[in-house]
Amino acid sequence: MDHRLWTIDQKTMSKSILLTGGSGLLGTHLTKLLLAKGYTVSHLGRKPGKNPQVKTYIWDIDKGTIDAQCIDGIDTIIHLAGAGIADKRWTAARKQEVIDSRIKSAGLIYELLRNKENTVKTFISASGVGYYSDRGNEAMSEDDAPANDFLGHCCVVWEQAADAGKSLGLRIVKFRTGVVLDIGGGALPQLAAPIKFGFGAPLGSGKQWISWIHWHDVAEMYLYAVENEIEGVYNMAAPNPVTNKQLTQAVAKQIKRPLWLPNVPAFALKLFLGEMATLVLGSTKTSAQKIEDAGFSFKYNFVEEALKDIYGK
Repeated sequence: MDHRLWTIDQKTMSKSILLTGGSGLLGTHLTKLLLAKGYTVSHLGRKPGKNPQVKTYIWDIDKGTIDAQCIDGIDTIIHLAGAGIADKRWTAARKQEVIDSRIKSAGLIYELLRNKENTVKTFISASGVGYYSDRGNEAMSEDDAPANDFLGHCCVVWEQAADAGKSLGLRIVKFRTGVVLDIGGGALPQLAAPIKFGFGAPLGSGKQWISWIHWHDVAEMYLYAVENEIEGVYNMAAPNPVTNKQLTQAVAKQIKRPLWLPNVPAFALKLFLGEMATLVLGSTKTSAQKIEDAGFSFKYNFVEEALKDIYGK
């Protein structure tokens, strides 16, 4: 056996990873992948988990309580926790809840790391392409300025909360995640539902860009950040964004349903969703160049092959 391979295996096997938001859809996929790769995985959650292979430590972000044992022996923390951006209408209170769930949770972890001896070296945080929000046809790179709206502000403070770990000497990685395609939840089932029942149609002009990514590539990119010494912020979206119309057509073709209705008018969506309409009417086209230059390879580069995999199973 090649000694170098043995060394890599030993290094991998010795790593222990703590996930926040581990019971969510992405957290579940990532947990399975990490366990399959031989990592020790534990979760930080609000209630005990159901996976016998994973120990769950309890925290309460609102009360500022956290089980101090959660960081014992941990090398890497992957921070996925946060109130769902699209789960509820954006009232002032809900906006604050979305922001607080991100800032306070990271702050609680860092407070524990400051006050207790630990072996944590890396902190990997989710963020979102909402950082750029509605930017038309521009291809956004990680160096572009944030949008001056709620989504932009939310992502800025989210990333700042993660960057606070630099003062602890941690390697910080932040992933601005696009629309994750997964049959189990998120945007895809919501998009597909009206199409299945014959009422599907592009939204607004249908020309707005969507930066999408297959859930498999999301999990693999987090793993890549664990195993490689990358740092800073990266767009987490496939190299070939599509328009809302193209995605709608691709889903309809995959599930074999016709599209015959006219586009859903933008004013109707704004009336129904309020400020949240920017989630479906905003145009965000991101570049994957930086993460590809760092050595990551996407398995699903085109939306048609991603949907074929998702619906073909």
